Amino acid sequence: MEKEYLKIGNAADLKGGDYVIFRAFEILPGVLSWATLLFVVLCSWLAPVFIAFFIIAFDVYWLLKTLYLALHLRVTFSRIQKDLKVDWLARLKNREIGVEGWGRLYHLIIIPFYREPFEVLDETFRSLAETNYPSEKFIIVLAAEERAGLEARETARRIQEKYGQMFYEFLITVHPKDVPGELAGKGSNETWAGRKVKELIDDLKIPYEDVIASVFDGDTQVYPDYFGCLTYHFLEAEKPHRSSFQPVPIFNNNIWDTPALSRVVATSCTFWQMMQQERPERLATFSSHAMSLKAIVEMDFWNVKNISEDSRIFWKSLLFYDGDYRTIPLYYPVSMDANLAETFLGTMKNVYKQQLRWGWGAENIPYFVYGFLKNKKMPFRQSIRHIFNQFEGFWSWGTNALLIFLLGWLPLALGGEKFNLMVLSYNLPRLTRILMTLAMVGLISSAIYSTILLPPRPPGHPIRKHFYMVFQWILMPLTIIFFGAIPGLEAQTRLMLGKYMKFWVTPKARVPR
Repeated sequence: MEKEYLKIGNAADLKGGDYVIFRAFEILPGVLSWATLLFVVLCSWLAPVFIAFFIIAFDVYWLLKTLYLALHLRVTFSRIQKDLKVDWLARLKNREIGVEGWGRLYHLIIIPFYREPFEVLDETFRSLAETNYPSEKFIIVLAAEERAGLEARETARRIQEKYGQMFYEFLITVHPKDVPGELAGKGSNETWAGRKVKELIDDLKIPYEDVIASVFDGDTQVYPDYFGCLTYHFLEAEKPHRSSFQPVPIFNNNIWDTPALSRVVATSCTFWQMMQQERPERLATFSSHAMSLKAIVEMDFWNVKNISEDSRIFWKSLLFYDGDYRTIPLYYPVSMDANLAETFLGTMKNVYKQQLRWGWGAENIPYFVYGFLKNKKMPFRQSIRHIFNQFEGFWSWGTNALLIFLLGWLPLALGGEKFNLMVLSYNLPRLTRILMTLAMVGLISSAIYSTILLPPRPPGHPIRKHFYMVFQWILMPLTIIFFGAIPGLEAQTRLMLGKYMKFWVTPKARVPR
C-alpha cells in the first residue's frame, strides 16, 4: 500500500521531523484544554472583572449550544420513531430486481470478543437469528482472542453449536497473542478475522462489492429490520463503496439492572450520538457500524496499532480515498449494554475506564492532521473543517463542564475584596444560575426520550422504578463532570505526556433471573 502513513499508531512509529510533527499534534489537545482551565483560574485572580464577563458569555454560549443540540436530538428521535415503523424488507422487495437488486448482497458480520460470558453472546446471536432479513445472506465470524484462554474458545464453540446452522456461513477465528507490531485489542482482532474470512469469500467467489461488512461488539443486539434498513441505504447511497453506515447505539440491553449513575452516562452517550446523526459533517463511525468489504480490502483492513479502532477506520478511509468518503447516518438503533459490575464501585470504575478509552479518541487528531499534511490530494477546506471540529469537540469534552459547574465561581473566591464589593460580583452567581437553569430544561426532554426508549420492565423490578428512571437526570451535572470532563481531560493529558494507553475491554455481565 502506497500510503504507509495510514498504518501509524502513534508518534513512536516515526522518526526525525515526522516524529516531531506527529508528537506536536499529540501534545496540542491537552495543551489547549489545560491552558483554558489555567487561564480561567489565573484571570479569576488577576483580572476578575474580565473573567466574570467571560464566564457570562460562556454560559450564554453553553445555553445556545444546548438548545441547538436539543433541536437535533428531537429531530433524530422523531426520525428513529418513524423508521422503526417501516417494513424495510418490503421496501427492498419493491425495488427493481436485477444487477442492482438487493438479492445479490451478503452481510458479513464480524463479532470480536474477549471474555464476554456465553449469556451475553447468546442474546446477540438470538437477535441475529430472529431478524427479518434472510439468514442465508449472513456470513458470521465470531472472533476470539487466544489470550482469553480456553474458556473463550469453549464459549465460541457453544455459540457455533447452537446457531452455526442458521446462517450461510459461520466461522470461528482465534487471534494469536503477542503478534509483533500489534496492539492487543479489537482492531487487531477484527483485522485477523477479516483476513481469514476474505479467504472464505474468495473460495465462494463472492465479489467484494457485494458484501456489506459490519463489526459488532459482543453485546450488540439488532432490531428485527436493521439489516433491511442497512441494505436499503447501501443501495440508495450515491457512493456505497465510499461510505460507512452508522446506526444509533442505544445502551439499554441491561438498563433496568444498572445503577442510576451508569444509566445516565449510558443514555447520555446515546443522546450524543443521536445529535451527531443530524450533523453529518462531524459524524465519524462509532462502535457498531457497517461499510463495504471492497473498501476494507482496498485499505488493507483495520489498523492494528491503536485503541479507537471504531473511529480510526473512518479517518483512514477519508485519507485513503483523498477526502471522497463519508459516514451516512442510519436513523435506526442497535442495542448494547450499559456498564454493570458485581458491585456499585466496580460499576463506577468501569464507567470511568470506558469513558477514558472513548476520550482516547483524541489520538485521531494527530493521525488525521499528519495524514492531511502527507496527502496532497486532500481538499484543503474539508480537511481544515474536520481538524477544527475534532479540536473543538475534544476541547469541549475536557473543559466545558468544568468551566460551567466548578470554575464559574472562582472570581468570587479569588477576585479579592475590591471585586467582591462590585455589583458585578453580586449579580454573577445569579446570572449564572439563571442561564444554567434555562440550559437544564433540556433534562426534561432527556427524561422523556429515555423513558420512551426503555425496553419492557423485566420481572423483579417494581413499578416505582419508572419514576427513578425519570428523576435520575438530576444526576446529570455529576456525570458530565466525573464521567465526562475528567476522563476526557485525563485521556488528553496522557496523550500529551506520551503515556500511551493499552486497550481495555469493557466487562459484560448479566443479572441472573
